[in-house]
Amino acid sequence: MNPVTPNQTSPGSTANAPAAPATGATAAAPSGTAAPAPAAAPSGTAQAMASPTFSPLYQQIKALITQSLQSGEWKPGEMIPSEVELANRYKVSQGTVRKAIDELAADNLVMRRQGKGTFVSTHHEARAHIRFLRLRPDEGVPHYPESRFLEVKRMRAPADVARLLELKSGDAIIYIKRVQSFDGIPTIVEEQWLPGQLFKGLTAERLSEYKGPMYGLFESEFGTRMIRADEKVRAVVAGADDAALLGIEPGTPLLSAERVSFTYGDKPVELRRGLYLTTRHHYQNDLN
Repeated sequence: MNPVTPNQTSPGSTANAPAAPATGATAAAPSGTAAPAPAAAPSGTAQAMASPTFSPLYQQIKALITQSLQSGEWKPGEMIPSEVELANRYKVSQGTVRKAIDELAADNLVMRRQGKGTFVSTHHEARAHIRFLRLRPDEGVPHYPESRFLEVKRMRAPADVARLLELKSGDAIIYIKRVQSFDGIPTIVEEQWLPGQLFKGLTAERLSEYKGPMYGLFESEFGTRMIRADEKVRAVVAGADDAALLGIEPGTPLLSAERVSFTYGDKPVELRRGLYLTTRHHYQNDLN
C-alpha cells in the first residue's frame, strides 16, 4: 500500500482537487470597455464549486484500515498492527492513527483490549451475541435464545425483498423461518432473507447443528460480517398463525421489527422481520 500524505485522499475523495474555473467565466475586456457580466451558473453549482468537500486525514486512514479489514488482511478476532506500526505504514502521526482507531472502535469494527492491543471485532465474542438482539428480559441477565427452525429453503426473491437487499426481482435467496424461545417460552417469530449467491450451502441441518449466534456462523463459514443495521419498529397484534406459534391468543399486542443488516461498503446482506412478545421482555436501544 502506498504511503499516505496529508495531501492524499482516500479513493473517491475530492479533497485537495484543483479548483475548476468558474462556469461562464470570460476573458478580460479590452481597455476602456465594460466587461460583459458572467453567465449565471445553474442553481446550486456555484455554491458547490465554492465549497469543496475535504476529508480529514484521520478519516482517510480510517478508510484505508477499513479496506484492509474488508479484504481480510486482518481477520475477525486477530490483532491488528500497533498504532506505531500503522503510523509508520501510512506515514502519518500516531495521534492521527489513534483518532482513526477510536472511530473504528465506536463503529464496533475493532475492539481495544487493555494491555493487549486492538483486535478485529468478531460475532463470536460474548458481547456480540446480543449486540443485534435488542430484546432484553425485564429481570435477569440478557442471554441468547434457543431457535427452532420451521422452514429453510432456496427461493426467488419477491420484489420487496429484492429491493431492500439491492437484488433483482427473482434472484435466488435463502428464506428462513424460526421461533426463538427464552427459557423454554416462545418469544420471537422471525422470518429472514439472505442473498443466495453469498450463502450457498446454507441448510436447515447446518443451522440446527450450529450452537452459537447465527451471525457467528455467517462470519466463520460464509465470510460475511454484519457491521450495522437499520431497523423499523412498530406495534401490531398477533394473527392466528403467529399466535399459535407463540402460544398466545390472537389479537395479543406484539412488537414488529424489520431490520436490514449491512456488511462492509454498506452492502445489504440480510433482511429480518420479527414479531416480539413483550410480556417478559422489552426492547432496549442505547443512544450515544
